[in-house]
Amino acid sequence: MKHTQDHKDHPYTNKLIDESSPYLLQHAHNPVDWYPWGDEALEKAKKEDKLLLISVGYAACHWCHVMEHESFEDTTVAKVMNENFVSIKIDREERPDIDQIYMDACHLVNQRGGWPLNAIALPDGRPIYAGTYYPKSKWLQLLVYFNDLKKNDPEKLETQAQQLTQGIQQSEKILLNPDPAEFEAKDLDDLFSRWVGRIDMEKGGRQGQPKFPMPSNYLYLLRYHHLTGNKQAMEGIKATLDNMAWGGIYDHLGGGFARYSTDSFWKVPHFEKMTYDNGQLVTLYSEAYQLTKDPLYKKVVYETLEYTKREMTSPENGFYSSLDADSEGVEGKFYVWDEADIDSLLGEESNIFKDYYTVKKAAQWEHHNILYRTQAAGKVAKKHNLTEEDLAQKIEEHKVILMKERDKRIRPGLDDKILTSWNALMLKGYVDAYRVFGEEDFLKTALANADFLVKNAIQKDNRLNRNYKDGKSSINAFLDDYSLTIEAFIALYEATFDEKWLNKANDLMKYTIEHFYDKESGMFFYTSDVDAPLIARKMEIADNVIPASNSSIAKGLYYLGLYLYNKDYLEKSKQMLQNVKKDVIKNGPFYSNWAILLYHHIKEPYEVAIVGKDFQRIRQEFDQHYLPNTLLLGGKKEGSLELLKNKMIDGQTTIYVCQNKACKLPVTETSKALDLLK
Repeated sequence: MKHTQDHKDHPYTNKLIDESSPYLLQHAHNPVDWYPWGDEALEKAKKEDKLLLISVGYAACHWCHVMEHESFEDTTVAKVMNENFVSIKIDREERPDIDQIYMDACHLVNQRGGWPLNAIALPDGRPIYAGTYYPKSKWLQLLVYFNDLKKNDPEKLETQAQQLTQGIQQSEKILLNPDPAEFEAKDLDDLFSRWVGRIDMEKGGRQGQPKFPMPSNYLYLLRYHHLTGNKQAMEGIKATLDNMAWGGIYDHLGGGFARYSTDSFWKVPHFEKMTYDNGQLVTLYSEAYQLTKDPLYKKVVYETLEYTKREMTSPENGFYSSLDADSEGVEGKFYVWDEADIDSLLGEESNIFKDYYTVKKAAQWEHHNILYRTQAAGKVAKKHNLTEEDLAQKIEEHKVILMKERDKRIRPGLDDKILTSWNALMLKGYVDAYRVFGEEDFLKTALANADFLVKNAIQKDNRLNRNYKDGKSSINAFLDDYSLTIEAFIALYEATFDEKWLNKANDLMKYTIEHFYDKESGMFFYTSDVDAPLIARKMEIADNVIPASNSSIAKGLYYLGLYLYNKDYLEKSKQMLQNVKKDVIKNGPFYSNWAILLYHHIKEPYEVAIVGKDFQRIRQEFDQHYLPNTLLLGGKKEGSLELLKNKMIDGQTTIYVCQNKACKLPVTETSKALDLLK
């Protein structure tokens, strides 16, 4: 579908104009002759014997915008790039497979990475160099250096390409571990003893700066604490969740979290807001509330989902990708405040709000104030002779006034593409919030998004598309799209007992095994075997801000294996865990989603079947309790699952507590069933 946009106002228009990615469209009028990744660009490089210049970023990336303004909008720089290179722009969120390859090259060259990611490669795609942001003068030097090298010493480039490509192909390579799988409680203790020293017990998160939320870290630590009663684990969880909820990383007016904090206090965020973070953080704060009943955590969940509904949900019920860090070309401008503005808006009550959110006349960040908390509500209430209830009401009233004023500002850019994997994370967030809080609107939204994915992402043969925008999908999905959607659909089954969602999860799993599974290692490739090959077919093993697709698919195999009595799924999952067990214990923070699977193997899940007309009420009673090692199943009737056969007793709703296919005597009261889980 061609854009019919009038280009008369733009002196330059390049090949990106026909793309749907907002990030690529941002560069469509650069003087650089950008191409999207594809045969046209690669064949041009080979035909003209030019080096590839591969530049990767994303719409919400502040330093991507800076480099565009300094270099890619500059005609002098563009002339050098156009004459000597074939330049390719990539949205890393649409093509994480390509980003992964050149990010590996960047780490091999510079021992660090980040975005924008800029790689120089031979015409066949093999990298010879990769780095991140460069100011204009350094960028020009780099371009001239490699162009001269190509003319004068091409053998050196070939040697460098061979070495980098070999390094990329070997990184995160996993071998089959043939030893018998043994998982013991001691493994979890060893894991925590190596991890605990890295936790900032005062401010939460990892020691030092910057600080990223890393939700799967704390989802695991919640389970470890629940299993062992370890007080340090709970101390680390509370420090993290409390300080994030009080910090500037949280949008106290509009809800939702920024991507990370630039300091060690969660005070100054990098202001972009990503759907993948917020979906996972809704899950985390919901689970933490389920265990602690801390009202702060409930408030965070409700406000974050309200933000998602208000700003990040499409008319078709998909979730948009992100909000930019910048507005009017300035990072954070949309979110920060001057003291005088607050005084004029709130009048004589402004001191209450300023004390509550640490607003200072001298400002605390680049001549402005970020809203964040440093003292308990009781202390502020006492200072202003208020009850805590009156203070809470006043703060809510103040927030409405400031939010109304903020809405008049020029908004940060919205990346309105819809990504399957990120939608799955937010879908699961809504499901988990529904189960904990019983809010019917949360389930309604979750079901609407699941229906959107079924209609727009899943094809007739159960192949997935990764992206959707303006009615168009153009990219074949990757392993995380499958694995996270599978996990979300399993969660939706537990919330509804509608077997449709288990069946869809299973259909996706069968497709994934057929097209992504590597029999040699027992792991899964990140790309499908129907995709055009890149210079390396990678696997994603270590968990990061999003859990690794291999840890996610291993969990999906495990849960489906239990629900469907599928021994092959269980064996595959167990082998995957065995392959990485040493890494999980040695480096827990980067294998925390794997650690959740390890926890299940050590604390084998209960399967609680609830059968009868009152199943919904009883399921909701179970959800008032933190039961991370319990799978729920059932319905008004027996359904088709093996574990539900012959469980129906006329005239009553019956609860069966089972473990490893053996069930205890049935009961009819939730309290008695809960006693059987102890």
